Amino acid sequence: MNDSDQGAERAAPSKRRDARRNKEALLDAAAAVFVASGVEAPVRDIAARAGVGLGTIYRHFPTRADLIVAVYRHQVDACAEAGPALLASSPTPHAALGHWIGLFVDFLVTKHGLAAVLQSDNTAFDTLHAYFLDRLVPVCARLLEAAAATGEIRSDISAYALMRGVGNLCIGAGSDPDYDPRLLAAVLIAGLRSPR
Repeated sequence: MNDSDQGAERAAPSKRRDARRNKEALLDAAAAVFVASGVEAPVRDIAARAGVGLGTIYRHFPTRADLIVAVYRHQVDACAEAGPALLASSPTPHAALGHWIGLFVDFLVTKHGLAAVLQSDNTAFDTLHAYFLDRLVPVCARLLEAAAATGEIRSDISAYALMRGVGNLCIGAGSDPDYDPRLLAAVLIAGLRSPR
């Protein structure tokens, strides 16, 4: 192997990392635009926020549905990855659970327009709900189990039931500026504490 071959091998992973980072920045920009303007926001707004041309977006995401699916999956993945990190860095498992539920509420509340899109007849969206459950229910379960194992919370609630309850608290949050689902979710998490 000569020096130019070794240089090319080192450059390839670096290019892949850069491409992955650029795609994540694009997804973050799209998510921010969706929060501000809904999922029907012009693609040019997303391109401007990401600092890329329209061609870059269409190269990665040929259709709006492709972009919406990618943003949704990206946000689900970020929420899922936060659980173990919070468990490792928080002072208690209960604190980690509370922080993670706050992130989950943010995710649910900021999906402007996504719920209606997900209920459309576009087959690109068919697997997203299952992806959401497959990725997030185990994370919530792990946080609940850790907090129950330390005796901080009661052990008779399932991750799915808790997530569904939090989801119900988030309904209508965008239509009433005086309604704060984060506050109610925090009350719910505080209510899980074991009686001492």
